Amino acid sequence: MDIIQWFAAPLQHEFMVKAILVSALVGAVCSALSCYMTLKGWALMGDAVSHAVMPGVVIAYILNIPLAVGAFAFGVGSVIAIGFVKSKTRIKEDTVIGLVFTGFFALGLVLISKVKSEIDLTHILFGNVLGISNDDIIQTIVISVITLGTLAILRKDLILFCFDSTHARSIGLNTTFLYYVLLSLLSLTAVAALQTVGIILVVAMLVTPGATAYLLSDRFDTMTLIAMASGIFSSVIGTYISYHIDGSTGGCIVVLQTLLFIVAMIFAPKHGLLAKSRNSRSVAVADSQHLDK
Repeated sequence: MDIIQWFAAPLQHEFMVKAILVSALVGAVCSALSCYMTLKGWALMGDAVSHAVMPGVVIAYILNIPLAVGAFAFGVGSVIAIGFVKSKTRIKEDTVIGLVFTGFFALGLVLISKVKSEIDLTHILFGNVLGISNDDIIQTIVISVITLGTLAILRKDLILFCFDSTHARSIGLNTTFLYYVLLSLLSLTAVAALQTVGIILVVAMLVTPGATAYLLSDRFDTMTLIAMASGIFSSVIGTYISYHIDGSTGGCIVVLQTLLFIVAMIFAPKHGLLAKSRNSRSVAVADSQHLDK
């Protein structure tokens, strides 16, 4: 099979065209948000929110309301629960996050095991972008527009909040508002990515592109562009690969993102392992020459 046929074959199926476009959109949104998550150091928070939406999905199904509403409510609820437990006990934040997200996730598993429905557990956990409905596509587009629009409008404030929240507070920014805005966007994005990669893998889409770009650039705008490019690339090519090998779409996307991170970790011109090795050797040579003099 030549390269043209490799790319053209999936496009003969409508479900594949939808999957590729939706994956690219979700990849772009998750990647843009992942830059803020990386800068803020919120990898664990992303994990907590993505897992906590599970019982919300099931309860929304029981109440016959949009699944996004239930998922968003439980995503934000998990953050409030984390903040409450942290403020009322002596337990550290990372421990509280682990307690809350595993508790919510376990509740979701119990509800799914007891509620007779058409919800497929594997689809919630691992995504089902190949079977995405038109309503889900519209929901994903709306969430993507809200997320990207909010990030664009509050860009400077959010960057300062993520980089140095103490300084942001000292110059008069409402850091509490920014905190909940960022967490609300995180919950919304987790809902959008639910269909693509599922609950378990969504945290990778919210962390890996930003981490990859962080190794490649010291400027936030450039970092965002690199992250979005890597997110879109891995989402599209990962969907193609899953078609040709008949594998998990979400799994292929995340594996490809991880490979891009490994490449950046090794070959990044300034912060890669090879660059650091060269710099170490240069310093050692300079020190040796200085001692010789």
